[in-house]
Amino acid sequence: MEEIREYTLTVFSENRTGLLTRVVGNITKRHINIESLSVSKSSIEGIHRFTIVMNLTETRVRKLSAQIDKQVDVLKAFYYTNEEMVYQEIALYKVPSQAFFKSDDSEALVRKHNARILRIEPEYIVIEKTGYEEETEALLQALRKIGVYEFVRSGRVAIIKPMERLNTYLSEMKKTHKIG
Repeated sequence: MEEIREYTLTVFSENRTGLLTRVVGNITKRHINIESLSVSKSSIEGIHRFTIVMNLTETRVRKLSAQIDKQVDVLKAFYYTNEEMVYQEIALYKVPSQAFFKSDDSEALVRKHNARILRIEPEYIVIEKTGYEEETEALLQALRKIGVYEFVRSGRVAIIKPMERLNTYLSEMKKTHKIG
């Protein structure tokens, strides 16, 4: 039986209304859970990038990638393992200010987790942590001891290590479709 692993699907597309719905629909109709999703501009003008994290087998991610490739307005979909990428997430935590005013422990906790304080207000402090999901989760668990008013974590942002495959394909797309 094939191993289920974490894969990141990177989809390059034109910025068209409704495309996100179609891509996500393609995934959910196959009963695949999306662990993380982020969408942004890419390095090529006019081209957007979807970064979608899922846990599934290589056979399923290969088939899904091929199906998404067939979507109108999708230029290309690639899938990668974690070892093939450099990736991070960002998390924001809103915690009570009083915890910082009463003790140096809270400030030491922020330093220990390589986080930083973004905003100090009379009622709360906003802390930012960038890292892997396990790291942002570890800080969340530690901060729960002093109280957490709000917590939010972004989707994965990733840059692919094997440059040639991506750059070669996009260069060909620029020539063929007169993109960029």
